[in-house]
Amino acid sequence: MVLFTSLSAAPAYATSLYEVPPVSEETRVVDLGDIISRFNEGKLTDTLNDLADKTGQEVHFVTIRRLDYDETIESFTTKLFQQWFPTPEAGATQTIVVLDSLTNNSAIATGEEVKALMSDEVAKSVAQETMQAPLQKGDRYNQAFLDVSDRLVAVLSGEPDPGPPEIVDNVKTEGTFASREETAQSNAVPWVIGLLIAATIIPMATYYWYVR
Repeated sequence: MVLFTSLSAAPAYATSLYEVPPVSEETRVVDLGDIISRFNEGKLTDTLNDLADKTGQEVHFVTIRRLDYDETIESFTTKLFQQWFPTPEAGATQTIVVLDSLTNNSAIATGEEVKALMSDEVAKSVAQETMQAPLQKGDRYNQAFLDVSDRLVAVLSGEPDPGPPEIVDNVKTEGTFASREETAQSNAVPWVIGLLIAATIIPMATYYWYVR
């Protein structure tokens, strides 16, 4: 099962499957896109190693620079999963998350035993919401992977799903309330109209009074 989503970013050279190193027990973060800090790469590795030791669930994060013209993030992730785990047994407890730093497309692929802990719906949310929320505020790659790590660790440990980050719609909030200046201008309009009417009617009424 592979799920994906997209945003946009900056140009770079394409990453081929053959550039991705073979998977090993120590392969938790493969940062070919060079977008994760050393500190956070170490933090992610420690967290995912601890998850594997406690639950047997193996999670791997991969970043790439750009896809070849005939690849999608979905096809790349599927092929990488098959390259790393060529049999159903080898991939049963495996999860990989891939991010393309050119487009910010992200995808997740999971093994069959993972589905008992993480449904397809939750996996889709991890790729489309948890990963993408920080990227909508700029290229906050470190935060995106830390958020994904936290959610995957919770779900794959059998804990309640914390869900995706809450996204506040600032545009809607700003459009709902008028500013002080807008309120003042709105209140001034009836007064202006009233004065214009008075300036027209009063002279006419006065003239009519005198000529009666």
